[in-house]
This record gives sequence, structure tokens and C-alpha cells, in this order.
Amino acid sequence: MIRVRMGLNDAHYAGELVDGAKLLELFGDAATELLIRSDGDEGLFLAYDNVEFKAPVFAGDFIEARGEIVKKGRTSRQMKFIAYKVITSADNSELASACDVLEEPIIVCKASGTCVVPWERQRKP
Repeated sequence: MIRVRMGLNDAHYAGELVDGAKLLELFGDAATELLIRSDGDEGLFLAYDNVEFKAPVFAGDFIEARGEIVKKGRTSRQMKFIAYKVITSADNSELASACDVLEEPIIVCKASGTCVVPWERQRKP
């Protein structure tokens, strides 16, 4: 699990909307950690087979990205990812620093993909 706050530098569009590629970057970081824990090596991200953007993400939002290995082959690792908005900037122009913790996190993105750890690089059974 990775939790980060989206900053103004992550905003790419009008209204401080964050580029969806930033969420895929978080999934890539989650995949790297999963591969290190599973195989002792960072491996390589081969491909996403599905990506669904479910809700907008804005500068100031806190995003939690989670991943899991759902199937292991000899060198391939199929993974699923989900990202949640857990804290959002408050809609209050008088308090620019105000934020709200969401009672129910909002799913902002789902994805699945395949990573590869070459056999000769695997260091854990």
C-alpha cells in the first residue's frame, strides 16, 4: 500500500485535475514493492491489460494505492490494483488549507497488468 498527497506539480489540467498517468505511476511503485517482497528483485512491468478511471483526482487529495499478486507463473506475475481517494481538499475558499477525511474512500482507479521477473534474477522461492 502506498499513500501520497497529490500536489500542484501533479495537476496537469484546468481546475487542478491530476493526470491519470500519476495513478499508474503509483501502481508501478506498488508493483515494484510486491515483486521485491515476492522475488527479491524489482522486475519489469510488461503491460496493463485493463485500466479504468472511476473518479477525478485533484491537487490536495490523498490517494492510497493498493496492489496484489493474483497469479504467479515461472517468470510472470499477474497483478490487480486499486486506488482510493481517502482525504480531499475541503470546498471552502476561506480556508485554503482545509481538508476532509472521507468516511468512505472513493475508488478513483482500477487496473490489472502483468510484471515479469527473469528467472535468473529471482532470489526467493
